[in-house]
Amino acid sequence: MSRLALLLLCAVLALPLFAADNEPPPGFISLFNGKDLTGWNIPEGDNGHWKVVDGVIDYDAQSEAKGKKDLMSVPEFSNFTLMVDWRIKEAPYVNPNVYYVLPDGNEAKDPFGKPLKLSLPDSDSGIIIRGDVAYQVNIWCWPIGSGEMYGVRKNAKMPPEAKAGATPRTQADNPVGQWNRFEITVKDSTVTVMLNGKLVIPEYTVPGLPAKGSVGLQHHGAMKEGKYTSPPALLQFKNIFIKELK
Repeated sequence: MSRLALLLLCAVLALPLFAADNEPPPGFISLFNGKDLTGWNIPEGDNGHWKVVDGVIDYDAQSEAKGKKDLMSVPEFSNFTLMVDWRIKEAPYVNPNVYYVLPDGNEAKDPFGKPLKLSLPDSDSGIIIRGDVAYQVNIWCWPIGSGEMYGVRKNAKMPPEAKAGATPRTQADNPVGQWNRFEITVKDSTVTVMLNGKLVIPEYTVPGLPAKGSVGLQHHGAMKEGKYTSPPALLQFKNIFIKELK
């Protein structure tokens, strides 16, 4: 083999073996085709705020739907592993009520015994599992990190072990503007969450988890007089792959 041919072969072998965007890995199917919102239930009256831009699902947090504003998959699923790439485009809203969450799921208190609140730039969305927003896997800018199941942790009826289980073990988010990947496994009543290759929610049992439902991308945020009044879901999504489990 000539030296030039050897160099070319080495260069090819050194290339990363990544699939193209929205092409599912073996064993998975794609819920997003990279072209349009086929396979998704667009909220009635949305008026184009959920849309596809340059091969990604883009949301501006301003859906005009009168009811629920979340984007939900048409098919429903029971047991599955779900991969989703997401990024927060920007975080223009400063949230004055960001809690400092402790490892057991409780919130730290200030010297006067009141919940400690931080003022931080924030955006807010999540991946809805089995059709119920109360069981979403959160996306936001909180110190606890994305991956928390906020609706479980904040539910006063949940046992302490469920609240602790819903709390991320580490913050694994990339900075605002960069892409992240969730890998969420739902099996019977258990949930496990990986974020950017790190285990943020080890497998734990979630009381009351629905048996079956759609996958959803969460709306969040509202405006008044041109200003956000809560953290907006200024998000993009791609590479939404799912593998059903027995």
